[in-house]
Amino acid sequence: VVPGDVITASNGKTIEVINTDAEGRLTMADALVYIDKEIGCEEIIELSTLTGACMVSLGSAMAGLWTDYDELAAKVQSAASSTGDKVWRMPMAKEYKDQIKSKIADLRNLGTVRYGGAIHAALFLQEFVSKDKPFAHIDMAGPVWSNKIGATGYGAKLVTELVCSE
Repeated sequence: VVPGDVITASNGKTIEVINTDAEGRLTMADALVYIDKEIGCEEIIELSTLTGACMVSLGSAMAGLWTDYDELAAKVQSAASSTGDKVWRMPMAKEYKDQIKSKIADLRNLGTVRYGGAIHAALFLQEFVSKDKPFAHIDMAGPVWSNKIGATGYGAKLVTELVCSE
């Protein structure tokens, strides 16, 4: 895959590859379609080390949380509070959606402008989950790694708490 290629996700949406460094979201797109259509979850909470832009916003100690669903956000924030995994809710700014539209495909894998990259990524992923399915994206690029200790295991306790609380 090279910049300028158009690929088709498993849900039929076409994606213009703008930058091959944003390849994680391409893989995640098909994973979300699979989880949504084949597994049939009632809600989807996805964690990934998706953007450096999230680290610019929140630093290395905190993950960003994007969701349109207040109840799901409250569950994630409650679990994070219980486990000590820091998370901060970020905006799913619909006005940025035009920045991931392509002239030659349904979507671009990177926004048209540099600013708001973490929001672009969350909006991109949301395109691969049913509109009526509660979905949350957690960008854990910052807290997943510490220069002092290495891999932190961020998210493991958070997901465990979420599952056990259901």
